[in-house]
Amino acid sequence: MLLIRWAADELHPFQISFLRCVFGALFTLPWLWQMGWSEVRKVDLSRYRWRVLLAFVSMITWFYGASYLPLAESTALNFTTPLFATVGAALILKETVRVRRWSATILGFIGVLIIVRPGAHTFNPAALVMIASALVSSFSVLIIKALTKTESAQSIVMFTFVLLTPLTLIPALFVWQTPSWYVLLLTVGMGAVGTFGNYCSARAFTLADASAVLPIDYLRMPVVALVGFVAFGEVPDALVWLGSGIIAASSLYIAHREAKLARDAARARRP
Repeated sequence: MLLIRWAADELHPFQISFLRCVFGALFTLPWLWQMGWSEVRKVDLSRYRWRVLLAFVSMITWFYGASYLPLAESTALNFTTPLFATVGAALILKETVRVRRWSATILGFIGVLIIVRPGAHTFNPAALVMIASALVSSFSVLIIKALTKTESAQSIVMFTFVLLTPLTLIPALFVWQTPSWYVLLLTVGMGAVGTFGNYCSARAFTLADASAVLPIDYLRMPVVALVGFVAFGEVPDALVWLGSGIIAASSLYIAHREAKLARDAARARRP
């Protein structure tokens, strides 16, 4: 996120997202070489179509929001992904979501309102773009979880980046300008960090439930707040901390309830 903010001083977020995908795809080439062309030809890329489409929308909106929001605020709003996943599970997947999870979800969205403060003089429209990114990302997470049942973490990251590159080129062409060597180095760093981060995320969902992964993910908030202070002098106000705490608590409770229900269902299926 820090690299995005620095690169956004020179390039449009759409072009940054494209360059990040290009270098991200390049960093996956060793995996492609290890996999071998004969194995690559056997991969059914149609299984990735929704993952890539949602990742495309989520990425360009996330890069745009991160370019114009304080680091801590954009990170906190990105934590709303589990809240939207709960709503999607109820409305789209027709899963049974009971009162306690609905209550936690509503509480989480109250935390969003505390951070965004619609109608106040501090309101930033880029916050709505970041929330939209979290909404789309919630569906992408569900697809990743489904893909990990049949695909390796390397394959998910590799094919996502390869297929995202031509998609992100389309909006980038409308705002294209020649990047400096400094920004190119920043986007190389984004590609390296993005590839490694996506691999770790996919691998984590392969090895553990969301209830175990999410608590570690929320450690990003204090780290990002510190980076924002050191790099840009940004100091999150009390309402940002309050709202992010509410979002984190509600999301963790939702993950805990989903894990408990999954364990109960597994016990019920045992002979």
